[in-house]
Amino acid sequence: MIKLGLVLILFLLQLQSVIGYSHGDTLRGSNGRGRAWWKVVRYDLTVDFDIKSKRITGCNIIDLKVTDQPTDTMQIDLQAPMIVDSVCCSDGNLRFKNEDKVWWITGAFATWRGETTHELKVYFHGVPRIAVNPPWDGGFSWTKSKSGLDWVAVSCQGLGASVWWPCKDAQWEEPESGMTMHYVVPKELTCAGNGRLLSTVAIADKNVWTWQVKNPINSYDVTFYIGDYVHWHDTLNGEKGLLDLDFWVLRENESKAREQFKVVKQMIHCFEYWLGPYPFYEDGYKLCDAPYLGMEHQSAIAYGNKYKSGYLGGDRTNTGVGMNFDYIVVHESGHEWFGNSVTARDIADNWIQEGITTYAESLFEECLTNKNNGLVYNRGEWNNIMNMKPMIGDYGVNKEGAPDMYDKGAAMMSMIRTLMDDDNQFRKMLRGLSSTFYHRTVTTADVEDYIIKESGLDLKPFFNQYLRKADIPEIAYYMKDGQLYYHFDNVDESFELPLSVKSGNQEIMLNIKSDWQHVKWHGGYNLHFSKDFLVNVKS
Repeated sequence: MIKLGLVLILFLLQLQSVIGYSHGDTLRGSNGRGRAWWKVVRYDLTVDFDIKSKRITGCNIIDLKVTDQPTDTMQIDLQAPMIVDSVCCSDGNLRFKNEDKVWWITGAFATWRGETTHELKVYFHGVPRIAVNPPWDGGFSWTKSKSGLDWVAVSCQGLGASVWWPCKDAQWEEPESGMTMHYVVPKELTCAGNGRLLSTVAIADKNVWTWQVKNPINSYDVTFYIGDYVHWHDTLNGEKGLLDLDFWVLRENESKAREQFKVVKQMIHCFEYWLGPYPFYEDGYKLCDAPYLGMEHQSAIAYGNKYKSGYLGGDRTNTGVGMNFDYIVVHESGHEWFGNSVTARDIADNWIQEGITTYAESLFEECLTNKNNGLVYNRGEWNNIMNMKPMIGDYGVNKEGAPDMYDKGAAMMSMIRTLMDDDNQFRKMLRGLSSTFYHRTVTTADVEDYIIKESGLDLKPFFNQYLRKADIPEIAYYMKDGQLYYHFDNVDESFELPLSVKSGNQEIMLNIKSDWQHVKWHGGYNLHFSKDFLVNVKS
């Protein structure tokens, strides 16, 4: 199965290079003429669920601000088979037409003045895409819990929130004043969502569950969990005061969930120590049972790790220490800092959130046991790295980089810590990333420049090597006349790393570069290079 999966990945990568990108990819991934002149201030979303027919109807009220000279066209994203029914604003009903995954709204927008705010109402309906392999190939999951009652949830990272509701579906665009969500569901079911529950109102045979987030939120993070849920509440005394903790789990999972989720307080204290205060005190922290593995839905983390340690009961690090905690609780919660608060502006830069969050797993292992186990955990993940393509994807076409952005990104953070050789300064830098870019979208350049400044290291060649190249550095060496000759292959001429090497009773520190160098050597031929850096070795 592993070999077959790798063959499939290689085939898809080759296919992508042949077919290139579509016009729809550009519309979705770029800030084009229908997007650039306006910014979302707030969303107010209503969705009515007809579970029997797997159909939804709704309305999204978009409060927007004019930030540039408007064109006569606005781009609203909503993917087939979802359909826009009507669009209106204070000027009346507006015309609209569909192109690919985009709906073009036309009106007298050119008369709108800069820095003014307007309200747009988009009514829609349809049978949203059913998830194929959630959360990776997402959409709606329509299933049932053991009680026999319906269990419904959504996962749409990468695929996009426009798979089920109309919005400006771009990772750089977050409503600066938050969002309200009204979910209309059958009375026998419960509905959890992002943020705080404002009200539950009965209407005929349904209840309207109204949830609200006060902070900016990425569109793919907007979510719901409908099912036979039970709920309990707790609090944590954190760096910014009292943090509300809420847990929404299926009725049959309550006893094991209460046990499994005890780790949450220790985890949040650990992450606050390393990464800074939890970023969403106003909206609280929530864990919710989901019918798929997991997702970092802001203030409403999706949990589906079957109440097992590790990754679905296995150790993806193959070190043993990967079984010390529940991978999904820790990884998806870590995204509250990097992914939800600090968000890559273009998904091509998603290594920022995936790499740093994956490294946070080893930080939690360090909090849980010791620093050495954290290192063991992190290096165990290096064995998952494939080095098939760069971590940074193509910009402006809604394209992520390599899956290596998780484990290779984590390796990169570990190597930076080693190069800094000062854990207090490294921790200060991580907390500074959280505070400097708090509730903001960022680019790779933003993060690179910040780390270079705070570390005091010239890391430009380092970032170019590990972010923008597929191959990792390779140490080549040979011995002649009592000398050890060595250099790096697969690197630019400005790249260098300090590595210790030992054999027998000799151990020395080498600053390895692209140029051949040599040093006196009386040790054996079987060399052991430092494990602190992600490199290959060939003799």
